[in-house]
Amino acid sequence: MTTPLQILIFGAGAIGTYVGGSLALRGHRAVFIERPEVAAQVRAQGLRIEVPGNPPQQADADCVGSVSEALAHGPFDVAIFALKSYDTQAALDGLAPHLAALPPFLCLQNGVENEAALADKLRTENVIAGTVTTAVGRRAAGDIVVERLRGMGVAGDHPLAGRLVDAKQDAGLNARLYPRAADMKWSKLLTNLLANATSAILDMTPAEIFTHPGLYRLEIEQLREALRVMAAQGIRPVDLPGTPVRALAFGVRYLPLFLSRPLLGRAVGGGRGGKMPSFHIDLHSGSGRSEVDYLNGAVVRFGEKVGVPTPVNRLLTETLLALVHGEVSPEEFARRPEKLVNG
Repeated sequence: MTTPLQILIFGAGAIGTYVGGSLALRGHRAVFIERPEVAAQVRAQGLRIEVPGNPPQQADADCVGSVSEALAHGPFDVAIFALKSYDTQAALDGLAPHLAALPPFLCLQNGVENEAALADKLRTENVIAGTVTTAVGRRAAGDIVVERLRGMGVAGDHPLAGRLVDAKQDAGLNARLYPRAADMKWSKLLTNLLANATSAILDMTPAEIFTHPGLYRLEIEQLREALRVMAAQGIRPVDLPGTPVRALAFGVRYLPLFLSRPLLGRAVGGGRGGKMPSFHIDLHSGSGRSEVDYLNGAVVRFGEKVGVPTPVNRLLTETLLALVHGEVSPEEFARRPEKLVNG
């Protein structure tokens, strides 16, 4: 085993519990930060990680209710930051009094703008880009189930990167180094776009989205827009652990729709199982928040910077945000694909 790491973990959600708990089970020290009432629950119940085909694993949890409490348990080698993108700014605001005591951050969030936001607070040399392709379900704080084991990526441009990958490999997380952070993060963004916004807007499953010819064309065009934005920035699709992104990009760019549709439909169905995509879950939770602005919306913003039109990503972003904010009734789009296709 590698030298034990001292790890600070923001949140005992699905990814934080999976990565931090897996490392804790291999002898690394993990301290979680959660809301005080959630922290008490996690301390009492511990961490529970279930991987299909294996008995559930249980670990004690050091979980505290504030950053200042957590730092009293330091110093730390690294912090794992895996919050939803819409929680990033609030979390960063709460870190302001503690910047000098914080370790480098491994950012495992979806989207391509969180690392820059972290770097503005922590300095670029204290931010490590990462991504997780393993599908993880959260049953409760500190209690997760691995739904599809794939792996995770870590950008190799930081002195800690090799040590982190070694520790994660030892913990069974199937980690891999990537020389270019942007290639890794944008490749993950491509996979996050698939049947995500459309499913939420229309209240339809990914399988139903891919069966409808008009919606499938919409799906392909949002990905083509993202690929054009990537190309304009010199960013290349790369395969991620368990995720053949280059084949996805090739199919989107070059295959006729009648050939690509069954291939991508099987890939999306196999990747998510029976679970609805994240945008659908967020919309129907009533939280009033969505990561669509950090995924499709990011394609729009970067497209504006590099002069690449992104009308489909703009349509999906604006429509879903209108639904999330209550400006449009869900019934206006529910199971009405023509409304979106003709929009």
